Amino acid sequence: MSAGPRFDRLEDWLDWQQRLHPATIELGLDRVGRVLGRTGWRQPDVPVLTVGGTNGKGSTVALLDAVLRAAGRRVGTFTSPHLVDYRERIRINGAMVGVAPLIGAFERIADALGPDSLTYFEFNTLAALLLFERAELDAVVLEVGLGGRLDAVNVVDADVAIVASVGLDHVEYLGPDVESIGREKAGIFRAGRPAIFGSPAPPRSVREEATRIGAELFVRGERFDGRLLDDGKRWDFIVDGALVHGALPLPALPGRVQVGNAATALLALHQLADRLPLGRAAIDLGLHEVALPGRFQRLIDARGFEWVLDVAHNPAAARALADHLREMPVRGRTLAVCGMLGDKDVAGVIATLRSSIDAWYAATPEGPRAIDARELSKRAQGADIEMRVGGEVASAMQLAAAAALAGDRIVVFGSFHTVGPALVALGVPL
Repeated sequence: MSAGPRFDRLEDWLDWQQRLHPATIELGLDRVGRVLGRTGWRQPDVPVLTVGGTNGKGSTVALLDAVLRAAGRRVGTFTSPHLVDYRERIRINGAMVGVAPLIGAFERIADALGPDSLTYFEFNTLAALLLFERAELDAVVLEVGLGGRLDAVNVVDADVAIVASVGLDHVEYLGPDVESIGREKAGIFRAGRPAIFGSPAPPRSVREEATRIGAELFVRGERFDGRLLDDGKRWDFIVDGALVHGALPLPALPGRVQVGNAATALLALHQLADRLPLGRAAIDLGLHEVALPGRFQRLIDARGFEWVLDVAHNPAAARALADHLREMPVRGRTLAVCGMLGDKDVAGVIATLRSSIDAWYAATPEGPRAIDARELSKRAQGADIEMRVGGEVASAMQLAAAAALAGDRIVVFGSFHTVGPALVALGVPL
């Protein structure tokens, strides 16, 4: 192997990676597999849980991590994208990986490139795998970046594979309908191993793929579920009609949808009970302590109104956000700071939230795919929504805050690239 480049600063490594490959996204495992093989990496000998899906995968990863760590397990988690700091993507036992070990992993990958190149995300994935290899972990939790079958994460064979949900997103890469997208997402399933679908009524293609490869499919609402009790404060975890854990506490993540995500996470761990046994106390503690920035994250402003930060960026996520807003009403108005990327269904997202928002402010997120605030405002007019142009996220937030009264709330949403700058503007540590 020839030596790759050497940079002292993380920022220089990330800049080089963004320029290394001619395409921002190029799905496929051939290049990833060749480079990973040249590093000497081997498949983990600890349980691997891979989580994909259109919505809900971030929450499911957070729940898996929280419950496992509450049980005293040492866990490596890989997620994407990040909100503020690149190192959020790779965590070992809840802590962001250090800069020096991360650069060491980058050097090892760069030396193994040979004639191949990698995308930014592929470099990111391989770095996580190399760091986990040396971290003396009890479990690895990997979040799929895009799709499943051809996503770089799928170079690892999952012991349990989860598809949290399937909806229309990234249609230019995954196909024009939920059947096509479902087939791609089900590509993380493995023969003879549990395959979990975390929502009711999966696309037919998900069932077909599980049958084709010989994976045992568990569908929420059929083989397992989380059922709210009458008081709305506790829930039962049911598997194949039998009560496994009764009267569990609600997950600390907001929204009733999280009971379904928690049931999905618990089923995955239930399938690994012989390798990762869990006591009831650990499950209760994990559900109490789970946290996930940027998912209906609520912050009180000293001026008497509330901020709500949510990365919702497709119509299904917007419906969940609208449901959360209805579940948690305020006495005043709801203002929105919206910033989205160019490959998203802007009209579908804002139309879904139309009845939940009293006043709109258009923002320009970070990154090259961002829609400029003026352009976003024009697109909103096509959906009969008036958005005041706010400029960059922090500026749009200032405009909304100036208009907010005590008892109001301001929802900042539309992308990780919108919520990240909002967290910075509000001085919220991760």
